Amino acid sequence: MNWFPLAVITAIALATADALSKKTLQNTEDAVIVWVREGYALPFLAVGFLFIPLPPLDATFWLAVAGLLPLEITALVLYVKAIRASPLSLSVPFMALSPVFILFFAFVVLGETPSTTGLAGIGLIVAGAYLLNASAGSEGVLGPIRAAIREKGAVLMAVVSFIYALTSTIGKVAVEHSSPVFFGFFYPFILTMIMTVYLASRGKLRLVFSRPRSFLLIGLFTSTMIITHFLAISLAQVALVISVKRTSLIWSVLYGALLFKETNIKERLLGSAVMAGGVALIALS
Repeated sequence: MNWFPLAVITAIALATADALSKKTLQNTEDAVIVWVREGYALPFLAVGFLFIPLPPLDATFWLAVAGLLPLEITALVLYVKAIRASPLSLSVPFMALSPVFILFFAFVVLGETPSTTGLAGIGLIVAGAYLLNASAGSEGVLGPIRAAIREKGAVLMAVVSFIYALTSTIGKVAVEHSSPVFFGFFYPFILTMIMTVYLASRGKLRLVFSRPRSFLLIGLFTSTMIITHFLAISLAQVALVISVKRTSLIWSVLYGALLFKETNIKERLLGSAVMAGGVALIALS
């Protein structure tokens, strides 16, 4: 089996889940969509558990999971709010900032200096973010930067990227004390449990069954993204898979144009492609 088509499917499935989530958000609360993205993936992921051996789970694993949960749920809520607040083509590309924050943490905490390739990747991500709002250049050199700051979804997604830079470190601990495949399938289950308690406490759990067809589609593509991701990394280096997976930025821009008639698509395609290239350089550095 070839890892590359699996990684491409991962990218398309992620972008599709985002586009469907945004479309469904027109008539659904943020917290419900957070539940849907995890909960409706479970029926498809459950089959995988039949083939995944249960690794020994020690106290470190459970401590890592406990540290992850509040950060992950906060990130998921902000992610949904971001794609509600702004066009997909201006919000999702800012997920590319996550590896930049990871390099920053490595420098500050561990004293690790980014390689030349890593620095070039950071430069491409910054340039791509600038190009997303290139049309605002008519307001001056800083126009595209001010336009990004005014875009609520872009700011929220930058915060999400920052949180994911933290969770990637904690998640690595959880994976090392279990297994990558087990953790990838187990994590949506526990996130769904937490969100179920939250929605039930607000008397809104019934809303997760209000649009089963739309919600099942979101769950299908979310589970597809998870399954193909872990199949791909079982066949190739994680850095290679992540590089291809981040082309989801480009697919999200295309969905923005096709489904939501978003504007300035050429500059946003260019910007997201440059950002995806930057992610690839950092991943391979």
